[in-house]
Amino acid sequence: MRRLSRFRPAFPGLAMALPALLLAGGAALAQPSARQPAPRPGGAEAQAPATGETNRIVAVVNGDVVTETEVRSRARLFALNVGLQPAPDLTARIRPQILRQIIEERLRLQDIRRRRIPVGDDEVAQAIGDIEKRNSLPPGGLRAQLRAAGIEPRVLYDQLRSQLGWGRLIRGMMGPDAEPSPEAVQEAVAAHAARVGQPEFLVSEIFVPVENPASAAETKRFVDDVITRLRQGLPFALAATQFSQSQTALQGGDLGWISTGQLDPEVATVVQRMPPGAVSNAVEVPGGYQIVQLRGKRETGRENATMVTLRQAFLPFSTPLDPQNPTEQQRATLARAQAVKGGCDAVEAANRAAGNVRPADPGGEVRLETLGPPQLRQLVAGLTPGRASQPIVTPDGILVVAVCSKETRNLASFTPEMAKQQIMRDRAENLSRQQSRDLRRRATIEMRG
Repeated sequence: MRRLSRFRPAFPGLAMALPALLLAGGAALAQPSARQPAPRPGGAEAQAPATGETNRIVAVVNGDVVTETEVRSRARLFALNVGLQPAPDLTARIRPQILRQIIEERLRLQDIRRRRIPVGDDEVAQAIGDIEKRNSLPPGGLRAQLRAAGIEPRVLYDQLRSQLGWGRLIRGMMGPDAEPSPEAVQEAVAAHAARVGQPEFLVSEIFVPVENPASAAETKRFVDDVITRLRQGLPFALAATQFSQSQTALQGGDLGWISTGQLDPEVATVVQRMPPGAVSNAVEVPGGYQIVQLRGKRETGRENATMVTLRQAFLPFSTPLDPQNPTEQQRATLARAQAVKGGCDAVEAANRAAGNVRPADPGGEVRLETLGPPQLRQLVAGLTPGRASQPIVTPDGILVVAVCSKETRNLASFTPEMAKQQIMRDRAENLSRQQSRDLRRRATIEMRG
């Protein structure tokens, strides 16, 4: 069994850990459910020829059919998400893996329904709202993005319902094991303390299983194709969410900060030789192939950072600024900005008075060392908490910033709560793998070419 991550939510199928959709180029990442959405007139699916070939049955999973249309729809969706044309050669290359994924999802959905695990419409709606917030979309914006890409929103809704239900199923099956003992937590904290000063790696993964040894070569070709796309610029998190069969897929493949002892030996050897930002070749591990991306290195237990919380007031101009000839409105706006005195409360009040054109809180607690652009980082570094900055003039308005709090913190500390979450996460991952294998072993799956 593969040893897994450090700290992540214990049950990734829950709404708080749903996949972050990467919206780019007008296309939204959404893994289709096994149910085929109705075509939208004029949309992408409407362009597919309605022939007997596209609607033929390619697999029967416990009496539940999978059609060629579903496979092609998934292939087209993948192509849209990675900015490629859904050409026949691409569809042919990824078709076997897509079919296996659809079968896996169908088995999970059947298990969820058989156990009568409820997932309410309100939970799905909340998950959609969370995705929209993470991607700075207004309410209803995700649905509009999907429709603009020719994708029926129900495809995403059903997929989220499946993910929520699977996470709930695993949590229920864990029972008392979901809560680690105090001794287990203490042991994990002690083990982390013993590694202080040793190398630690920030890693993302894509795990593609090999269910049948006869399909190993075919799976390897697919994995190599994904690696090629990753090295050509395909976002790793997007590919992980689309194709990885690990529970980490729901977090874009994020394994967090880990030591080499928490990885398969084959993967650990590769990671230690990789430079940050690199994507590995396919690594054969028990049960399949793994692709890893190294995002960073540090010493275990040692990563001091300055964490700040900010407030901003944006006072807009009614017309673009001409620095050589400012208007009266722009002069008055500058005077109002210069009058902002005090700390975060005063800045929030000024932002409200200006109409909340931009949010007063630009994103919660942030790390000063990664704040951009550099000019803003320098400004914030020099501010004393409780005092507003001098006005920052931009072409479309004036910005005033205040630092609410500033604290130097060791981001590599490992608390008992983190240890608890790690243990729960690894147990959930192992059980999910086992349950998926059991479902496949008991299933009656008829492949029809």
